[in-house]
Amino acid sequence: MSAWLRVCLGALTAASLLSACQKAEAPPQAPLAVLVREVGEQGAEPLTIYTGEVRARHETDLSFRVGGKIVERHVEVGAGVRKGQPLARLDPQDLRLTAEAARDQLSAAEAELSLARAELERARQLVAQKFMSESVLDSRRTSVDAAEARVRQARAQFELSSNQATYSVLKADHDAVVLDVLADRGEVVAAGQPVLRLARQDEREVLIHVPEGRIGMIAAGVPAQVRPLADPTRSYGAQVREVAAAADAATRTFAVRLSVRGADEHLPLGASAVAGFVDKDARGMTLPLPAVIQRDGQSIVWSVDAEGIVQPVAVELLAIREDGALVGGGLQPGMKVVVAGTHRLTPGQRVRPMAEGAPVQLDVSR
Repeated sequence: MSAWLRVCLGALTAASLLSACQKAEAPPQAPLAVLVREVGEQGAEPLTIYTGEVRARHETDLSFRVGGKIVERHVEVGAGVRKGQPLARLDPQDLRLTAEAARDQLSAAEAELSLARAELERARQLVAQKFMSESVLDSRRTSVDAAEARVRQARAQFELSSNQATYSVLKADHDAVVLDVLADRGEVVAAGQPVLRLARQDEREVLIHVPEGRIGMIAAGVPAQVRPLADPTRSYGAQVREVAAAADAATRTFAVRLSVRGADEHLPLGASAVAGFVDKDARGMTLPLPAVIQRDGQSIVWSVDAEGIVQPVAVELLAIREDGALVGGGLQPGMKVVVAGTHRLTPGQRVRPMAEGAPVQLDVSR
């Protein structure tokens, strides 16, 4: 290899090494996207929120009027039923035998009555012919009266047994939906033992539990707003229908039932819902719990200015409630507060604010 060729190869090698050692410039990092809420956009009247469950106004535990073994069950949980629809059936064999025995007893009592009446008629003829005394006639009359009483008793027993034979089929008393199955096929149940739980769908209510310290602000007739958790955009008018007279022994809360007006399929039975009461004595604003953080023993929130720069704002943490943190002081109407992504922020950082509830947009360039 000539000296000139060696020099060229060395120059090419050095150039490749220098280009490999050079670091590629990192692309500029996009501002962090955060969710913000504008102070004052929730309305002037603060709400006290409770989470509850949608229940039916009328719930019924159905049971057989006679005991026996369940041999059929025609419905499942969640099924809609109509008035008079068969739901379950007992083994009818014993009830059928009891009805047949009662029918036979009635036939026997009627035969005895026919005999007693015939003997009474013969006794009357013999007494008229002076062949029998009046005391024997009185005895025959007593026998007829006793036979008639036995017939009435046997007929009543037969009707009762016939009715019990029809009680082997459990039917719906009204249009409803099956909430729960309390006894299944193959079980032996006693008369009156719950088998199915039905709920009427014409009236719905929300069951909430209120702490002892707040029950004094709630009474029958107090208005409220109800929203399903699955669709918070929907709102229903409601009012307190019933307040429990005593607190629950385990939770020390009072059960409160709210009648909901205009409830539809968007408020299904068993679904979770929130009930809001206007609290005229409350002050401050309710923010999601992640919006309030602690720094150096002080509660702060992050505000975003028009240029997307975040700064900490000291606030007063008034209460921690089911619907979030109630804060006051330091918040001005129109201020934008970060409600999600606060743990990654630093003072003076530039962010990309996104309004709470705005549709999510994907950055395809990334």
